[in-house]
Formats: sequence, C-alpha cells, structure tokens
Amino acid sequence: MPAPEEPGVPGNPPGAAIPAHEAAPAHEAPPAAPSAREPVSGREAERKAGRKAERKADSDQDNTVTTGRRPSGSAVAQGAHMTHPRPGVMPGLEPPTASGPAGSGGRDEAVPPSGMVARDTVSAAGSPPGGKDVPEDIPGNIPAETVQKGTVPDESLVQESVTGEMVPGAPAPGAASAGSAVLGGAVLQPQLDAFLAAHEDELIAFRRDLHMHPELGYSEHRTTKRLAERLRAAGLKPVILPKGTGLFCDVGPADGSTVALRADIDALPLQDEKSDVPYRSTVPGVAHACGHDVHTAMVLGAGLFLAQQAEAGLLPGRVRLLFQPAEETPGGALDVMAAGGIVGVDRAFALHCDPRIEVGQLGLRTGPITAACDKVYVKVTGPGGHTARPHLTADLVYALAKIVTELPSALSRRVDPRSSLSLVWGRVSAGSVANAIPDDGIAEGTVRCLDDDAWHRAPEMMKALLQSVAAAYDVEASLEYVRGVPPTVNEAASVQMFRDAAAQVMSEEGVVPTPQSLGGEDFGWYLESIPGALARLGVRTPGSPGEYDLHRGDFDVDERCLAVGVRVLSATALTALWEGGRPGDAEPIEGAALA
Repeated sequence: MPAPEEPGVPGNPPGAAIPAHEAAPAHEAPPAAPSAREPVSGREAERKAGRKAERKADSDQDNTVTTGRRPSGSAVAQGAHMTHPRPGVMPGLEPPTASGPAGSGGRDEAVPPSGMVARDTVSAAGSPPGGKDVPEDIPGNIPAETVQKGTVPDESLVQESVTGEMVPGAPAPGAASAGSAVLGGAVLQPQLDAFLAAHEDELIAFRRDLHMHPELGYSEHRTTKRLAERLRAAGLKPVILPKGTGLFCDVGPADGSTVALRADIDALPLQDEKSDVPYRSTVPGVAHACGHDVHTAMVLGAGLFLAQQAEAGLLPGRVRLLFQPAEETPGGALDVMAAGGIVGVDRAFALHCDPRIEVGQLGLRTGPITAACDKVYVKVTGPGGHTARPHLTADLVYALAKIVTELPSALSRRVDPRSSLSLVWGRVSAGSVANAIPDDGIAEGTVRCLDDDAWHRAPEMMKALLQSVAAAYDVEASLEYVRGVPPTVNEAASVQMFRDAAAQVMSEEGVVPTPQSLGGEDFGWYLESIPGALARLGVRTPGSPGEYDLHRGDFDVDERCLAVGVRVLSATALTALWEGGRPGDAEPIEGAALA
C-alpha cells in the first residue's frame, strides 16, 4: 500500500523536519508539490481526495488491528492510548522536532529538541554511598551525569520551541494538530535523570535514617513525622491518619482520574544482624527486614518528582501517596481505607522488594501474586477420663488428632484445586500426663489461599467440616477464625501499565516474570475495592553469592534500587493517568498475562 499523505501540522514552518514515522521511505523520492503556475484540475483533485480517504480508512483499520482501539482525534492525541510508545517519552508527550540544516535528500535534518537525551548517551549519575561504582549493565540504570554534546536536560520542565518560549501546561507549537489538548515537550526520561541527579543521595540518606530508627506497627510516629515534614517542605499537604501514624497526600489537580502509590512504613520485631554497615538498626529487637524503608523512600521520591510535574502543569490527573502503617500486624490498610484514603482513587500500585531478583529488574505477574493469610484457633472439649476406659468417655486426644488430619484434606476437596487453599497447623496441645484423657485440647494454624472466592468461603466451610468430625467422636469443638489479609490479585490492565511504564525507563531485559507467593500482603485489601497491581522490585546485587530472603536479620538491599523504583513508580503513575481514566473506559489489553 502506498504511504498515506499526512496533513500539515500547524506550527511547523516550511521545510521543518518530519518525524521518522511520517517520513517517506528512503527508496521513494518525496512527491513534488504542485507549482503555483500549474493549477491542479478539478478531476485530478477529486482523484487525489478519493485516494487520501481510502488511505486514511486503511490506516484506521491497521490501527484497530494493532492496538485493539479505534483512533479518536489527532495522531498525537492518540498517544494517550498507545500501548508501547517509544522509550523515554510518555504517551501524548512527544516533543516537537526543530528544523536543522538541509540534508542530502533536500529536506532539513532533525535536531534533537532541548531536553531530549538519548538513553545510551549519558554516563553514571555518581556512585551510591559506600563507594560502589554503578555497573553499566544493570537494566534500568539510566544515569545522568554527563550528557551528549548538543543536548541539555531540562530541569525546569519548561522548554523553548523553535517558535518561542513554552508556557508550562500549554501545548508546544507544532506538537499536535489543531484542536488537540495534549501537552507537548515534556520528555520523561531526561526529567527523571535531572531529578535523580539532584535527589538520589537525599533519598538514600532518608532510607538509611529509617533503617536506623525502625518502628513497629502503629508506633511509626517518628517515621510519620519525617515524611510529613518533607512533603510540607515540597508544598504538599499531608493528612495524618486518625491513630497518629501513617498518612496520605495528594499531588496534582483533582480533576481527571486519580492513581494511588502505596508504601508500608512499619518494621519487624527482629534483631538486626548486620555488622558491616553504618546504618544498622539502633533499636534492639526491631529491624527493617522486609524493605519497608525502601518502599517508603521510593514513594516519597516519586511523589516529589510528580509534584514538580504538577507545578509545571504537566500532570494529567491526581496522584495520591499512601504511607500505610502496620502492614506486618496487619490492619494498616483497613485504617487507610476507613480514613478515606482510597476514596476517589481509580487504581493503586505498589512495589515490594524482592532479594531473589537483581537490581534493575522488575517482576510482574497477572492474577494472584500473593496469598490470603488467616489464622485459625480450634478448641476441643470433652468429659475427660482414664486411658484404660476410653469407651466410657470421649477420647479427646484421638478426636483432636482426627480434626488435625481430616480438616486440611477435606477442606482442599471443597474448592477448585487451582485456588491453592491450604490449612497448615503450627501448634497442637492436649493433656499433661500419659494415663489421663484430657478434657480439652487446642490446635492453631494458618489458612492460605490464592483465590478470592475460595478465601471468602473458607470460614463457613471449615466450621461445617469441624462440627462434622467432632460429632463423630462425641466432643465439642469451637472455631475462632481470624481474618488476616485477602489474596493480592493483580488486574491485567494495571499489570500492562506497569509493563508499559517499565519499557520507558528500563531496558527490555528489565521486566521478568515472577512466581506466585503464599506469603501475605495487605495491599490485597485495596484491590478488593479498586483495581491495581503489585510488582516485585529487584534489590539483589548482580552476581552476589548465596541465597537471600525477606524477614531475616541480615536483610539488606543494593541501594541503586531506589532510583529504579522512583523511575518505575513515576512512569507508572503517568502511564495510568494517560491510559484512560476510570476502570472500564478502555478495552482489556491483550497479552498482559505473564507466566
């Protein structure tokens, strides 16, 4: 099919450079413009108009097949719906191209606009504290210390176009066709480079301070105070939760859609066993052994960057920062929700440290990524008696043993095997002497599940099965079922937004599949009410020996992960805001599932 004719773009002077996707193939000579002395006949004009309409129809059909969405509005405006924009440019925010010297083909050569920096033309933004050099081969490491000659990172978010000064929030001349309200000239990658060059050391220091002063759930007063002070210093208005720990804070205009970025801020009751770092915990028996200090610093950094974008009029909606207390307790997510923390929020995103993944990588999975985790307490009572005469009483120990063995297998047969519903006992106790049948006994355990429906049904199913087994042995049994957290079930469209965002700030090798976990994560409470996704952020130093895991006293991270997390969270928030507002507005995105 011949290349379609493109309409002129207002603001481009005659002879201005034509974007690569619009330019004619190299082997075709550009069509000669009609001479003013040779007017086009009416019949020829009709033929050209007909061919132009046919080509536009073909182009629209091709777009529908490729993206699953029909075009609406100008080509630049449709950037807000693109699944994979080119790296470093947010959908709909492509910069205008400036004219340059004439090339061999007779057209002007394109000159990179101010603020556009190629990903592979910059070097490291400095080494992390501790004197470690930053390897160049880490996916997602997009340094910004030196810039290619002829390009300048735009720190003020205000660029000058070829036609004059750009007003923040106003469309750049030549960036879109008439009638398009898309912002122009805001290139994400160099903006993040400039921000991190100025703030990465601050964020690392902030993380280390939290690591040295960990606080358990509902005791995070110092952490909350430090967060509130830093956010207020940036001109924001944090709202502290009613219990005095944890807060949420809005960034950007209230009109349009709202995206939440969540961090948990509490620590674990573990002794910090690290001895070779200056930032080990100063609180005996308390440590940040699950990476919540890292989560907090990353969301803070993303919030500060997005606040700069909002101040320049470049944030197309609102981002709510959730700094949640008591994730390990758990219960903090419910407190955030009770305080109105997700009212008006359309989607929520979170990152969690994963020491099995190398720094510079992002683990994604559609569907259940973590499991529900509840606690169960079973108490069995009977009349008691002598072990020589079990037939004259209720053999309580035997009955308790049957409950402990029968319930897990019977429960697993009542649900779809794919739900991975499991009951595992951690404590069983009855009696005090060998020749006496006790009159009571207890069993305690946990229920874990990957399926939301099975999780909701589990308490009633377990109660019915417990009564059935107890009745067969003439004992009384009671069940205390304590809800912990629901499964965290990632929505496919939200996972795709993570993936699209990562494509702009990381290399293609940076996104990796991640397995399901039977560990609990109370981010699942948010996803019971609104769509969203949790991703796993690599924090392991590449090539490091040994196995690492969370909830260990020697847990630590490669601090270069902080910059990667800020990039991913910032790009994801912007992608989600551009992608289309509220859930249900767009068609499902194919190919979002990851093995």
